[in-house]
Amino acid sequence: MKNLPMSLPSGLGKEERPDGFPGEAELAALRGWYAGLSSRDSVARYLETQKVPGESTRGMIGSIRRQLISIARQRHRADLVALLDHPVNERAQHARTVAHAIEALRVAPEPVPRITDDVSLWLSVRAANALYAKDIKTLAQLTVRVPRRRRWWTVVPGMGAQGARQIEAFFAAHPQLTERARELMVSETVQTVFPWERLQVPEELNGTQGTFRGPPSGCTLGADNDYEAVQAWLALHESSATKRAYRKEAERLILWAVVERGRALSSLTTEDATAYRGFLRNPTPRSRWVGPPQTRFSAEWRPFAAGLSPRSTAYALR
Repeated sequence: MKNLPMSLPSGLGKEERPDGFPGEAELAALRGWYAGLSSRDSVARYLETQKVPGESTRGMIGSIRRQLISIARQRHRADLVALLDHPVNERAQHARTVAHAIEALRVAPEPVPRITDDVSLWLSVRAANALYAKDIKTLAQLTVRVPRRRRWWTVVPGMGAQGARQIEAFFAAHPQLTERARELMVSETVQTVFPWERLQVPEELNGTQGTFRGPPSGCTLGADNDYEAVQAWLALHESSATKRAYRKEAERLILWAVVERGRALSSLTTEDATAYRGFLRNPTPRSRWVGPPQTRFSAEWRPFAAGLSPRSTAYALR
């Protein structure tokens, strides 16, 4: 039991960094345990003033380890999780690597939530367990399936109003998660394109709230979404040949906007237009976009028979 951490003055033990990192007393107790002290002796030496009567000293040491593991997961340091998460009876052989892991976590960047993160990394244990029971395991599933619905939490047994408000506050603090979730929702659920009259478009992508949609008070169309607006535009043309040609190009653009960009037609930007030009020349993935001519009711229907020539691309964009 060499090189045990020195005892700390009372009152310093429970201090934590703003990001939830264990205090110095907790870390000293953990190091003492790794150095060979029993959990009882380590807690008595470094955490005596924090121990609640009847509280398990083994549980206190385990809680510190789990706290560090949770921080490592939040910071996407799978390598440090592997160092910290080992059988209790192997603590002696892991003492040096755990010391390295603790110091690495001290200087690791602040955790930033990713849409693919497990809900348990960012939410309370109670909230995470309630969501697990509804088969909601990731932040993507949570933000797509639940929080945008009114009183969404009432359909999640075990989720109270207070927990729901905390989750909503979390998403409000990280708005990028919702935008990324929309993209994932489209890419995961729309693997094969369909003619636009059969495509199930989420409400946030149908153009009712398009970024560049004009105010209803200044619009002479009765259209409520992008599809209806395009149909009204097509109706202005009397020639059936012109309608077919324009419909084909409008359909391709709407499908591409929703499936590939995760945006409504009325939310496309200049950068999107540039990307679309390249897409027309080489529609990819080809299995999704390119195929031999078929009827619109066929499962083999695709918007393209091949990539467009420069002249056809110019026509489509015009």
